[in-house]
Amino acid sequence: MVMDILNGKNVLVIGGMGFIGSSVSHALVREGANVTIMDNKFRGLGANEFNLRGIEERVKIDHSDIRSFDSLLSIVPGFDIIYNFAGQPMHNLSSKDPFLDRALNSGGHLNLLEACRKENHDARILYASSRMQIGQVEEIPVDENHPCRPKSLYGSSKLAAENDSLYYHRERGLSTTVFRIANPYGPRSQMRTSNYCIVNWFLGQLMKGKSITMYGNGEQVRDYIYIDDLSSAFLLAGITPNLGGEVFNIGSGEGTSFRSMMDTLINVVGKGNRIDTPWPDDYENIETGDYVSDIAKARSLLKWGPKVSFDDGIRLTHEFYKEHGRYYF
Repeated sequence: MVMDILNGKNVLVIGGMGFIGSSVSHALVREGANVTIMDNKFRGLGANEFNLRGIEERVKIDHSDIRSFDSLLSIVPGFDIIYNFAGQPMHNLSSKDPFLDRALNSGGHLNLLEACRKENHDARILYASSRMQIGQVEEIPVDENHPCRPKSLYGSSKLAAENDSLYYHRERGLSTTVFRIANPYGPRSQMRTSNYCIVNWFLGQLMKGKSITMYGNGEQVRDYIYIDDLSSAFLLAGITPNLGGEVFNIGSGEGTSFRSMMDTLINVVGKGNRIDTPWPDDYENIETGDYVSDIAKARSLLKWGPKVSFDDGIRLTHEFYKEHGRYYF
């Protein structure tokens, strides 16, 4: 099997205690990789030691900060694959503290790239970016050639990191790959605030018997990808040859309206309800229009495709939090 290539590989997962990073770490361990997790446990950004339950004895952990270039210089040697999931995911924080956003979402990645240029030129480097760097959507589905005009500083930081990745491949010869991720959901995401994964946030509210609020008519369309499907794409990108300088839009490839997403959650949880209300007057409008990923490139080059339907993904997520919710609410 193609994943057998990961057996014995030395892999660094930066931000490996968070939602996506920990899920990828679990998948890597299952495939026999030697995994080191680097996570500074930045307060309020989703790192959760429980996310490593079941693999904590099979991974090495380093609490260095990606903003420290000197730390990265000493850490990166010897790794075959490096995943960077470090960062902050909140567009509102990017407006309130743009310098922190830039330091975490692009400055840290620049540190990683330069450290690899100096100390591990042969490493394969994968960066977790976002659909938010696209900005206003002009055509559905969105492919990798769509213009990027971010409507938030968060998206701007992600775009800067992508451009740095492509520069270090083009001009410095590093093997860098970028994923523009749609809307991930599933186990291991924190559910204490709405600033991370909106699907998980709504699920948590419903599980507590609370109402969830829909602004506007709920017809806006989003692409929701289950975390295991996303993780498998990252693993394949780590071992597929000749992906240096490539950018992939990664999602389910299917659109789901906001209203339908909320109704599915209510049906699965079996309690709670939806409140419909107009958009608040003071809401910071970063609405980009409907979004659905064109995943043809990922299907072709990665030989990857999503396997979990939205309904099944919600059921699996609900089962996880019924058992482990106390670690995430």
